[in-house]
Formats: sequence, structure tokens, C-alpha cells
Amino acid sequence: MNTETHEIMTMRDGEMSDPVKFDFAMNRRCFVEVLGAGLLIAASVPVLAQNRGNRSGRGESRNLAARIHIAENGRITVLTGKIEMGQGARTELSQAAAEELRVPLERIELIMGDTALVPDDGLSAGSRTTPSTVPAVRSAAAAARTLLLELAAKKWSVERDTLKVIDGTITDATGAKTLTYAELAKNGEVEEAFKQAIPADVNVTPVDQWRVMGISAARSNGRDLVTGKHKYPSDYTRPGMLYGKILRAPTYGAKLLSVDLEPARAMKDVFVFQDGGFVGVAAANTFIAEQALKAIGETAKWESAPQPSSKELFSHLRATAQGGVPANPFADELSSVAKKLKATFHVPYIQHAPMETRTALAEWADGQLTVWTGTQNPFGYHGELARTFRLANEKVRVIVPDFGGGFGGKHTAEVAIEAAKLAQAAGKPVLVRWTREEEFKWAYFRPAGVIDVEATLDDKGQMTSWHFVNINSGGAAVETPYRSGKEKCQTVGSNAPLRQGSYRGLASVANVFARESFMDELAAEAQMDPLDFRLAHLENPRLRAVLEEAAKRFGWRERVKQKQPTAGVGLACGTEKGSFVAACVEIGLNPDKNTIEVRKICEVFECGAVINPSNLLAQAQGCIIMGLGAALREEMRFSDGKMENAAFSRYRVPRLSDVQELDIHQLNRTDLASLGAGETPIIPIAPAIANALFHATGKRVRELPIRWEA
Repeated sequence: MNTETHEIMTMRDGEMSDPVKFDFAMNRRCFVEVLGAGLLIAASVPVLAQNRGNRSGRGESRNLAARIHIAENGRITVLTGKIEMGQGARTELSQAAAEELRVPLERIELIMGDTALVPDDGLSAGSRTTPSTVPAVRSAAAAARTLLLELAAKKWSVERDTLKVIDGTITDATGAKTLTYAELAKNGEVEEAFKQAIPADVNVTPVDQWRVMGISAARSNGRDLVTGKHKYPSDYTRPGMLYGKILRAPTYGAKLLSVDLEPARAMKDVFVFQDGGFVGVAAANTFIAEQALKAIGETAKWESAPQPSSKELFSHLRATAQGGVPANPFADELSSVAKKLKATFHVPYIQHAPMETRTALAEWADGQLTVWTGTQNPFGYHGELARTFRLANEKVRVIVPDFGGGFGGKHTAEVAIEAAKLAQAAGKPVLVRWTREEEFKWAYFRPAGVIDVEATLDDKGQMTSWHFVNINSGGAAVETPYRSGKEKCQTVGSNAPLRQGSYRGLASVANVFARESFMDELAAEAQMDPLDFRLAHLENPRLRAVLEEAAKRFGWRERVKQKQPTAGVGLACGTEKGSFVAACVEIGLNPDKNTIEVRKICEVFECGAVINPSNLLAQAQGCIIMGLGAALREEMRFSDGKMENAAFSRYRVPRLSDVQELDIHQLNRTDLASLGAGETPIIPIAPAIANALFHATGKRVRELPIRWEA
């Protein structure tokens, strides 16, 4: 990474503050120096397990005890069904609790994603932690503070409103009397008080009074992460544990006809298990398990089914669109308009490629199943396991340590079920850890898509109709934010040839790529600057704000006039998950190698009130870098049911050398509720690059990844 600048701007009631500089290099140092030696649970598991039943539906705790525990030593434990996969939820939720309890951040210990202990807060997906779970934790912590103040007021026979809390110590109006949370917890009064329900009308701290929220707090387990001390799911072991391997089909859709298990059974200390089409082995180490699996695989006979290839993917999706591709309802009016334009965009299958592959360690004891795994969906895993093995809910426990990346790709429980089947049959704990090749082949993909867009312009360059159809990849951000006269935006399913599912930003990446690329085409047709054309059709003040700010900071007005055959600039904007983003990019072209170098990206992002600026910066960085891969290189190639590039050597994700100048700005709207930031910053990257390529060459690209030939 060559250079990076970052500023945080605050907008309130339409007025922009002066930017505050953020030192990213200092943030790196703080990250390394943060103190922390793992998770200290301040309440015994039996105590917290008793509280597990004191909750209602998803995201709702019946009483305070299901969300917060205060121990006699003053340690505060907060419980949440959300997980930490690198997105910073652990720190953000800790900040929320510390803010409302009026304690230093280091006093908060967080238990995340343990289904035996925590409330069901839903998946860690859809950028929902900030707008849903942060408020839930804040409300619980504020209610807890109120109850603690009431206990102290009762002891001293004073009015609660005369008391205040500083660093977990309650003080009376004179300052003569003090009580710590720990002292209140010693006689059991707190435990009894926390059996109360969390009121619906709790008052939380206003943004202008934040002391812990709104600052760049370092990650509580940062030292363990950077020194290698942290244990990821892949690192977990249990006494007597075996390592499992699963027999995979040679091609997509193939069915197992027969297999001889005897070659593996003849091997020393190897356990072999078959249940219909499921065949697995377990051994004392991975090497032996791989040898046993190879011996079995050589005997397996399969029945393959015809599968389309990646070369015919888009024609296949169109041909199998459910109910056919919808016609333009405004077709009768096309002959009477001044100008009309139509285009089709293609988006391929790509993989999530997390650093840590799918992993699960399963252990059975006394009819109960415990699984340690990395998932964004702990209670979803819990439900799948309970159904698969026909167990009562209380007989299943899923524990999610902080793990190495998900990006929407770890919602389904296949690896946990595989480990649990082998562990049950072997009578020993079993760890199943997918290889990188398995991750590329058998994890679900971001859906491929075909997108048709058609629009009309009047003689003044104003849009009069807009028709947008997404085939297969989904409906996120399918609606246009632009004023377009008559409009209809639709999604239709298709007969998808590969397994597909959630991905960072869902279909918004595909839909914004098509829409923002097409908006540039319309601007050219109207003979208008791409920025001016957008602003002429854009009424949403929040989207206008980020677009105008990005253009100003990038110097769009001057740069767009500078025509060079090997360099170009482009812009794009969008909204998703309630937040708003705009990006301007500068690219350079290498005619000898037909390559594109992204030299600079200026992005402005707004997601309401900022809770943790440094974490928000990291989220935006991650989105931008991930977006570069999807824009320029990433695609799954396949034929005859086989993946042709199931390795990092053939599926190139972004490297540090790909990242040049990032100029990221947060627009801090302290007058608005905080929203999630893990997805929206990715959406403008691909279309901005495609538009920059047109600016340089006059050539339109309507397919990802973006390719260019001189």
C-alpha cells in the first residue's frame, strides 16, 4: 500500500464540519499495543446457562440477566448471539455496553455466538449488527445502569436522579458516598434485580454525550490476533481428537454408485463411516486420513449428470429464467421518445475466499453434541444440527470462536454436520477442516447474473422511462435511486448450475455495476458530464451529499477534462442497507500487457452516526480491496461439472501490490441512527473502474471481470 489518507467529517442539519484527520499509521500501532489476554468470563457457565432460557425471540432478551452479568469482582459480561469474523463487532458491541454502563471499555467482557449462553441475535449478516444488536445492547446496559442507581438510592434513602456514575462507581450529590458495581453485586441484589424485563422505553445516551462510542477504540483481543496467540476454530483440539476427511464427488451433481471401504479399514488406527452417499474417514492426523480417503476414492464409482460450462453460463441463465424474461412494459412508447438505450450486463460466479476455510470440531458426550466452528449463523447451525440428528434444542451447543472471515459465505452447516456424523460414529471428537480446493469447489458461490437495462431520454436529456431486469443474482439494490419517469425494476430466478448463496453486499454489487455503468452510457447519449447527469436525476440528499463530496475531493471537474489514451477517471454511487457511498477512481492502462492498474480510489461513505471511526475505516478498506478483485480478476471457470481454477494460483484475489492510493472519507451524520458498514462500500468500485475505462478508451465493458485489449 503506497499512500493512504483518511478524514472524518461530521454533517448535522445539512451543515458540514471541518474534517478531522485520522492517523492510520498510529491506528496500526495502537492495534498492536492493545492489552488483552483472551476472554475472561466473569460468571460461571452454570449461572449464565440458567439465563439462556430467559429470552424470547430473535434479538430480544426477556430480562437483563440474559444480556448482562456483573460479577462480585466488578467484571461485566455482555452476551450476544452475534459473532466476530474480523468485522469489528466485538469492539463495537463492547463500546455500546461501556457507554451506557459508564465504565471503561476494558471492563467489558463479551461472550459471542455460544448458543448455550447467549440470546439469539440473528445472523451476523446484512450489516445488521449495528442497527439491531447495538441498540439492543445499549438498551440493556442503560436499563442495568438505571437499576444499579435505584439500588444505591434505596441504600442511601435518596432520589435516584441525585446520583451519578463515573467509571462504574456510583456517587451521591455530595461526593461523600460511593458504591461500586462490584459492591452492589456482592449481596445478590443485582442478580435479583436483573431478573426484570428490559423496559421498552429505555433512554440511551445522546450522540453528543458519547464518551466511549464515537472514538477509535482498538480491538480488545488485538494483541492475540497479531501475535498468533488467538485460537481460531482451526486451532481447537480435544482429548483423543481425530481428523476427518470426506469423500467428494468428482463432478458437480454426480451420485455415488458404489465404493469399497476395505482398503481404508485395513489401515491402522483409521475409522471409516458410510451413511448412504456420505462417506468419511477419521484418523489420528491429517496425513493418515488423506491416505485412507485416497484408498477409498480409487474404488468409488459415480454417475455424472450433464452440466453447463462457464462459457455458456449466461445463455443458460437467460434460457432457464423462471417464467421467461419480463418484457419492457413501456415498449409501446419507445418509438416516440428522443433517445433510447438498451444494454445487457453479465456477472460471473465468484467465491468468498476467506482466509480460514470451513472448519468444525464436533464432540458427543452423554447424548449431547457440542460443535466449535466458524459461522455467521450460530443458531442456524444449531437448528440444522438438531434437525439432522433429531435432538432436542438443549442437547446441542454451538460455540463460535472469533474466526477468519466469512463475507456471507458461512451460513450453512455442512461442515458441522460432517464433523458431527464422524464423531458420533467414531465415539471420539472429530475435526473436519476443508482444504482450499474444497472451499473453492463445494462452498456456495456468489450468484451469477444477467441484467437487462433499458431507458429513454427526452430532448432535454431527462430520463422518461427505466426498465431493469436481474436474472438470477437477486434483488438487493435493484431499485434505482434516480428519478427516471416511468420505471419498473424486477428480479427473476433461473436454473442456477452451481450452488449459490449470500455474498458481501448480496446482489447489490451486480445491480449497482449494471445501473451505474448504464447511467454513464445515458450521460454520454445525453452529451452530459457523468456527474452532472446523475445530479440532474438525483433527489435523495444523502446520496447527493456523498457524490458531491467525493467529486470535490477527487477533483472530478478538472480531471474528467484531461483525456489520455492510457489513463482515465470514472465515478459511481449507490445506496444499500440504508447507507450511502460514492467513489471516484483513476486508472492507468498498459497497452503491452492489456492490464488495468487502479491508481487511486477516493470514496466517501455515510452510515449515520459513526461508532468507531478506525473500525469503519477498516470496513471500507476491506470492501474496496475485495471489490477490486471482483471487478478485475475474480470468476469461477468450470466445464463438465468440474471447477477449473480451484486454487489461489489460478483464482487471483487482490494482493497488497494491487492497492495503490486509497482516499477514504467518513461523512459522520450525528443526527441519524448508526447503520452497518460491512457491505455498502464495495458497490461502487466495479462500475467506477468500468466507467474510467470508457473515459480512457471510448470502449464500454458490460461484463465482470473487466477485461481490456488495446
